[in-house]
Amino acid sequence: MATAAIIGGGVIGGGWAARFLLNGWDVQVFDPDPDAERKIGEVLDNARRSLPGLYEVALPPEGQLSFHKTIAEAVSGASWIQESVPERLEVKQRVYQTLQDTADASAIIGSSTSGFKPSELQAGAAHAGQIVVTHPFNPVYLLPLVELVTTDKNAAPLIARAKDILSGIGMYPLHVKKEIDAHIADRFLEAVWREALWLVKDGIATTEEIDNAIRYGFGIRWAQMGLFETYRVAGGEAGMKHFMAQFGPALKWPWTKLMDVPEFTDELVDLIAGQSDAQSGAYSIRELERARDNNLVAMMRALKAQNWGAGALIKAQDQAMETLPRAAAEADVSAPIPTVTRAVPLDWTDYNGHMNEARYLQAFGDATDRFMELVGCDADYIASGGSYFTAETHIRHLDEVNIGETITITTQLLAGAGKKMHLWHEMRVGDRLAATGEHMMIHVSLETRRASAPAAHIADTLALIADAHAMLPAPEGAGAAVGVR
Repeated sequence: MATAAIIGGGVIGGGWAARFLLNGWDVQVFDPDPDAERKIGEVLDNARRSLPGLYEVALPPEGQLSFHKTIAEAVSGASWIQESVPERLEVKQRVYQTLQDTADASAIIGSSTSGFKPSELQAGAAHAGQIVVTHPFNPVYLLPLVELVTTDKNAAPLIARAKDILSGIGMYPLHVKKEIDAHIADRFLEAVWREALWLVKDGIATTEEIDNAIRYGFGIRWAQMGLFETYRVAGGEAGMKHFMAQFGPALKWPWTKLMDVPEFTDELVDLIAGQSDAQSGAYSIRELERARDNNLVAMMRALKAQNWGAGALIKAQDQAMETLPRAAAEADVSAPIPTVTRAVPLDWTDYNGHMNEARYLQAFGDATDRFMELVGCDADYIASGGSYFTAETHIRHLDEVNIGETITITTQLLAGAGKKMHLWHEMRVGDRLAATGEHMMIHVSLETRRASAPAAHIADTLALIADAHAMLPAPEGAGAAVGVR
């Protein structure tokens, strides 16, 4: 198991700790703040309830988290070191000197800096090629973007390894090959921030009105298409050239104050802070974080369903983490076959925080889909004109399943001869049996929409599994129905 060292455990450092830890890395933290363990623990609570729900498969077993009194202890054995100390160049350079005196020479040192260039961080370092910028976005455990900024002192193999590690924990390393102050994304944010400050200072809009302009409008578009693709669509059938021809002259109009900055007076700070309190002061920071995480997970899961934007990245990570068998030859047919392992996402729960009834059906339906794929009824077979339709379903709810818990489903074939496929699913949380699902499936010709015999390769595979599963004990509750006196 790989080890990451986190130097500085604030909001960003804590997010890095959660991202690594929940992706199976051991994490060693150094932060002189006496409250660091509590603060990182609260960040981890948020991450544990939200990150697993992005995926359709379970995350790897969580690594070990430890806190250390010195940098030397924290970096011992670490192959990745993430520095998230305050944004003061002399502090960062002093930390790198300590790191390089004690860390493994092959370890990658990434900086969370939002403003400094890597060449500034590398200046005076004993091993400049070890240091890169890896600038993430809050919350680090959910948002995938990380700006990987390098210089000619960073060797190509180190850069490739950095990309592999970041991709392996579900992030998108955007390699910025030409360094610039504030990198790429924060330069956009700074431009919007400056305009927003002027709009508040000049009395044009309040903080809430500006936030509403973003979240009800272009913010949603940017979430799935970015800037240039959004404007390409705005150009209509003629595309980007038409958009630029139509709106390019506006660049000469006096719309912006980007080259000017309002004076950061106490009055301006009080004005903005007061409006912000009026806008959001009814919520604690933890409540706002949970609302943010709920919304981010819901939006990214929606994008995943469309295989678009950040959702496409999460879907690819699903496939990379997949460990369940996809063909009967990969499965141990002497026991019920694992068909689902996943965490319960935020949008699967009801007002009690429990998985709601419809999601039990979805989970068992996913198990049935995986079993169909195992026996050869995959997308290609369905496209050729055959499939199984559900004729009857019976679900027993035996115990609560809570948000964030990992469920596993195993599937037993009770009968598979002729046109029928009779499946028995058991859902567990750890060793606890939470629910059972029983499905009677009928093979159907998609051309005639009538029951038909499956192809020979499916019938043969079903017979093989049915013979093996016939040796298993009969499941308790199979064949039952809701009894009414």
